[in-house]
Amino acid sequence: MYFIDVILPIPLKQTFTYNIRKEEASFLQQGMRVAVPFGKTKVYTGIVYAVFKDKPPNYETKTIDQILDEQPLITQRQIKHWEWIANYYMCTLGEVVRAALPSAFLLESETIVSLIASEKEVDESDFSDEEFMVFEALQHQPSLHINDIRNILDKQHVVKILDGLLQKKVIEVQEEVYEQYTPKLKRYLKLASNYASEENLRALLDTLTRAPKQREVLMNLFMLSAQQKKPVESVELQKKSDTTASVIKTLIDKGVLEEYFLQRDRIQYEGEEASEVKELNEAQEQAFSEIRSNFDNQDVVLLHGVTSSGKTEIYVKLIAELIATGKQVLYMLPEIALTTQLISRLQFYFAEKVSVYHSKYSVNERVEVWNNVLNNKPKAQIVIGARSSLFLPFSDLGLIIVDEEHEPSFKQYNPSPRYHARDAAIVLASLHQAKTLMGSATPSLESYHNAETGKYGLVQLKKRFGNVLMPDIELVDIKEKHRKKLMKGHFSDHLLEAMHEALANEEQIILFQNRRGFSPIVECTTCGISPQCPNCDVSLTYHQYKKELRCHYCGYHMAMLQSCMACGSETLDAKGFGTEQIETELSSLFPDHTIARMDQDTTRGKHAYAKLIEKLENLEIDILVGTQMLAKGLDFRNIGLVGVMNADNLLNFPDFRAHERSYQLLQQVSGRAGRTEKRGKVLIQTFNPYHQILQQVSTNDYELMYKQQTEERYQYKYPPYFRTIKITCKDRNFDKMQKAAVWFGRALELKLGANVLGPEQPPVGRIRNQFITNILVKIPKQQSLGKTKNYISKVQRSFNAIKEFSTVRLSIDVDNY
Repeated sequence: MYFIDVILPIPLKQTFTYNIRKEEASFLQQGMRVAVPFGKTKVYTGIVYAVFKDKPPNYETKTIDQILDEQPLITQRQIKHWEWIANYYMCTLGEVVRAALPSAFLLESETIVSLIASEKEVDESDFSDEEFMVFEALQHQPSLHINDIRNILDKQHVVKILDGLLQKKVIEVQEEVYEQYTPKLKRYLKLASNYASEENLRALLDTLTRAPKQREVLMNLFMLSAQQKKPVESVELQKKSDTTASVIKTLIDKGVLEEYFLQRDRIQYEGEEASEVKELNEAQEQAFSEIRSNFDNQDVVLLHGVTSSGKTEIYVKLIAELIATGKQVLYMLPEIALTTQLISRLQFYFAEKVSVYHSKYSVNERVEVWNNVLNNKPKAQIVIGARSSLFLPFSDLGLIIVDEEHEPSFKQYNPSPRYHARDAAIVLASLHQAKTLMGSATPSLESYHNAETGKYGLVQLKKRFGNVLMPDIELVDIKEKHRKKLMKGHFSDHLLEAMHEALANEEQIILFQNRRGFSPIVECTTCGISPQCPNCDVSLTYHQYKKELRCHYCGYHMAMLQSCMACGSETLDAKGFGTEQIETELSSLFPDHTIARMDQDTTRGKHAYAKLIEKLENLEIDILVGTQMLAKGLDFRNIGLVGVMNADNLLNFPDFRAHERSYQLLQQVSGRAGRTEKRGKVLIQTFNPYHQILQQVSTNDYELMYKQQTEERYQYKYPPYFRTIKITCKDRNFDKMQKAAVWFGRALELKLGANVLGPEQPPVGRIRNQFITNILVKIPKQQSLGKTKNYISKVQRSFNAIKEFSTVRLSIDVDNY
């Protein structure tokens, strides 16, 4: 008897063993998918992990349902990489598989209900109304999908009703696996084979003299076939003939035309031919040769290049060299907004060799990219993607570029696996013996520290492309401006003056405010109460365009109140301001100019980013207001002024990375200004212009910020000198959650002592009706990371065995960036 170990996409630690026949054993390989029964009725898609002949554990193994692939869908290197992620980030392999595979590959079972064929009469008097409705529906068709039953009864929970019918032995239930991926088929037309001879064709045309529309279709078919030397699409022929589908259908019914279908990828490149790679300038050329010489003895190189120094052109030249050897390249970006701008730039150089992979793509599109990468097709030699793209099945990876490597968006927070894409990419590259190039104008402290200590290579690019000057950054003291009554709404006189000047010069403006919505707090001026979210410990944010109050943590929303809920007074006042309020103020201050907003509310659609960016590039937008999406390395040619509305809410954040993040964000936002000939201007409004971070931003002094921050980190035992693991406890019952967290903290202290901090509640202590508390474990460099994790896992196993804490949810976040 033969057996296989299967990884299931569920959060359980081990693989599961199933028995298979001898011929299945000779066919199955690691990385293939199989449908397997699990539990009482469920069928899951599992990934074959190992095939073996030995006797399995002491339990009865089940047989597999079916084999789903003819070739492995997942490579051995991928499984190794996923095992590393599961091991390093302390999660299960099943969770990694669920995150890694497009959902179309994870076939799941659907419940199919049918009547039991029986000779004896069914006693209908015993049925409830809902049971009778299901029974009656099954009289008319042999089987029903569970969703059909939900629709019939207009109910979401139908298990109890089906259970009643099962006990009465009226119905039977089975699980059926369904395929989510549907290939895209295109319809093509050709002349029927019996009209191939000239005389038959002439006779046909003579008979069609009284059907001019049908004759026109045929003439166009001949013309298109002669012109393009490729199959003629049904849609194309219909358009060209300026006719209707019914005319074409008549010709098919008559047997004059034959239709056939071909499978087509959903993403086709139909642009121009690839262009020559641009010549680099002197500074770029030097950086390029330094990167190559660093790659001789280092696998990872950090390119620290100021904003608009032309890092992308260096990447392009590296990619061009590498793909000439036939290897694959992964170009990772933190944000989908960036991919839309970069796709056209890379397609300009590499045409159809570029594929894109991120969450705004449909399930079917992602499956096609996956298959193209797996089969090493030329159209997927270069993959641009967000963090999920590192899960693709590369077979011959030569280079990974991690652009804007400092971005927090590279870190996955929820759900598990809580991996950091930058670090996981370095491991992926080492599995392929490939190189990693990380680029940023404001590198993360960890990466810069690794470069300083010789773990990574370091290449500096200090000048902007074309020797354009760095933007002129000014700090505006709004405390002083308020005192002198020089503020107009949230705009200082200085900012308004600069805006008028930029618009007069036909330059565009970006305004940055890191809060979406109209106002973060609505407060009653009579009793001081502000509406709170019922599920989270936060105030509701006012969104004017929908006239509603919304929670940005759980999505709860309600209509804007007319009067105070507590005292009934109609004295509600909006405190603070978000992007929406800035947009409203701008409409009255600059009525003759086009104003747009870029935040989570305006970029929900698949192509929303691309449309906004295109409008800005085509100079259709004069002023763009946005959140930190604006700071993500976008390249706009005509931005003369960048205004930061309020820098203080970035700095006063309870997190040891707050100052580093503030510096990065402000420097990146500033970098959007003056990217061509003219020097750009940046105005940062603040109540505290003498803050060291703001001073460092205004002088563009990354080295000083790095020096000060690393000294503080060393003193207070934080990364890059100590590793951190955050353990979070969540429960609906506050006392139970607190008790569980204290137990866990004490258990960790037994062995890890003073390096365990907490339990401590975060600033927002309740989200989605779950109370939260955190424990932070600090691990010195000399302490074994593996042994510490093993000890935490041991404590976790003991914790899970305590019945009292069974409802408390634990999550572990390694390197909680």
